[in-house]
Amino acid sequence: MAEYKGVLICGEVTEGRLESFSLELLGIGRKLADDLGQELGAVLLGSGIGDAAKEAILFGADKVYVVDDPLLKDYQTDSYTAVMEKVCKQLLPDILLLGQGAIGRDLAPRLAFRLGTGVTMDCIELAIDPETKLMVQTKPVYGGNALAVLVCEQTKPQIATIRVKAMAPLERDDSRTGEIISIPAELDPAAMRTKVLDKVKEEVVGIKLEDARVVVCGGRGIGGPEGFSQLEEVAKLLGGAVGATRPPCDSGWVAAHLQVGLTGKIVTPDVYVGIGLSGSSQHIAGISGAKNIIAINKDPEANIFRVAHYGAVGDYKKVLPTFIQKCTELLSG
Repeated sequence: MAEYKGVLICGEVTEGRLESFSLELLGIGRKLADDLGQELGAVLLGSGIGDAAKEAILFGADKVYVVDDPLLKDYQTDSYTAVMEKVCKQLLPDILLLGQGAIGRDLAPRLAFRLGTGVTMDCIELAIDPETKLMVQTKPVYGGNALAVLVCEQTKPQIATIRVKAMAPLERDDSRTGEIISIPAELDPAAMRTKVLDKVKEEVVGIKLEDARVVVCGGRGIGGPEGFSQLEEVAKLLGGAVGATRPPCDSGWVAAHLQVGLTGKIVTPDVYVGIGLSGSSQHIAGISGAKNIIAINKDPEANIFRVAHYGAVGDYKKVLPTFIQKCTELLSG
């Protein structure tokens, strides 16, 4: 029987730099590898990877496997699945970690099927069982109302995707050294069934929603696009970013990239302010990592109050001016 050993993370590279959540993968991967007394590897796929491999070593990797090929410039299911299958069969990792982003959501289940193993999606906590040495995987279920703890006992590798912002990256250590190994992609262009025709880069003004320490989020109760101007005032005052639930995005009141929730962006700010939103299970699951949740809603029975640390019952148009005034006083001194 083949010997599976070590922890491997599948990092993502944009314009020659590691994505921030790849650093989070390296952080939890380093902890798991240390608990097992094994090595941490990182596999980087793309074209023009540049110094990202060295960066991965500085953030915790012992070895970095680089698959640099023009055919991997853009993510495509066929090419990435084929290459990752090849890499995993060559390296035989005990544990494989991917991010719960657009690529990880698509790649992880397909890869698990190809490798004949299981996968746990959207984990928020990982640990090594000291007795069995298996990875214990914790993920939210039922819209975040409960947590499921799973273990993959009979097949290898143990594959999991990690929710963005659920893990903390390590501090950069410029003294770390490691090995960078090139692996040829050996892709057949004829086997690739899709082709990227065009890419439109979305311009983000101000703080990115997923990186904001303060998120001010509006729901259907805001009433229309004009109401979000008040939310922008609050966000600017607190040095944060504006988000929205699905109804305002679907109605065109705000841009779709501002949607917060399971089908939007997962946020983990220090302060989350939910205004005029009911608190559906899908939305709550997207803000469960927030350290402090403040709710403003005229319905005292709104679900958001079940998870809020602080709440105000009332029309947001009447509550917000007082809220803004008080915040201004506190921030001014």
